[in-house]
Amino acid sequence: MRGHRVTDRRWHPSTLVRLSFVAHAAAAGMIAVRPPLWPWATCGLLANHALLTASGLWPRSSLLGPNWTALPAQAAAGRSIALTFDDGPDPQVTPRVLDILDQHQVAATFFCIGDRVAAYPALTRDIARRGHAIENHSRRHSNYFSLLGPRAMAAEIASAQDIIGSVVGEPPLFFRAPAGLRNPFLDPVLAHLALRLVSWTRRGFDTVCNRPATVLARLLRGLGPGNILLLHDGHAARTIDGNPVLLEVLPVLLATIRSRNLTSITLRSVACRDDNP
Repeated sequence: MRGHRVTDRRWHPSTLVRLSFVAHAAAAGMIAVRPPLWPWATCGLLANHALLTASGLWPRSSLLGPNWTALPAQAAAGRSIALTFDDGPDPQVTPRVLDILDQHQVAATFFCIGDRVAAYPALTRDIARRGHAIENHSRRHSNYFSLLGPRAMAAEIASAQDIIGSVVGEPPLFFRAPAGLRNPFLDPVLAHLALRLVSWTRRGFDTVCNRPATVLARLLRGLGPGNILLLHDGHAARTIDGNPVLLEVLPVLLATIRSRNLTSITLRSVACRDDNP
């Protein structure tokens, strides 16, 4: 089975990317007509590339293309939020996360790494069997993902699509970049694969902070309808007692979500609703 989907959906460059095309054309024209102006043209291009780079280093930016930082208005109006977990599946943590979600009758979205899905296919299928959605978090979660060229980036994402699709039986609909970092090549790749980019509304930094109270406070500060919460079942930080921080945070977080009359839904359910109004 081929997991990734190729569609006829066209890529529409963002305003910043279109302006970048114009800037490069203008610089080339300036140098061709008046060669002594090359330092000015070069400075303009350097400024443009600095802006593109900064946009890629800002996970919640939409300057390089569409990016879900919150749920669509219709879902928010229904007091829905999206609970998302990155970097799994992890055989030491994910099963315990699934048990907690079952106890609270909560659906979540898991952004899985392709190679980990291939290593733990039964655990991956269990995530789906329990009613959760599995989405694309790249094949290897490389620290250099945002430095990849278009071909390498496309191969990384499409390979994860294939792996996840073959294990779960359906391809992902969403993609989250490793660490949320990207470059201008990502948006056309996602358009070709019919994937939507998702970042988050708020996160707890549960891969680096070993204090559950601090992680929980970050997630709950301003929590409201339409939020997309980022946690990690893979690469989870440990408390001083050696327990994954996530496992101490999650039960309290879910109880608070319910007390605020919020409901966690999968991103996939929102996408299907949008595609079939």
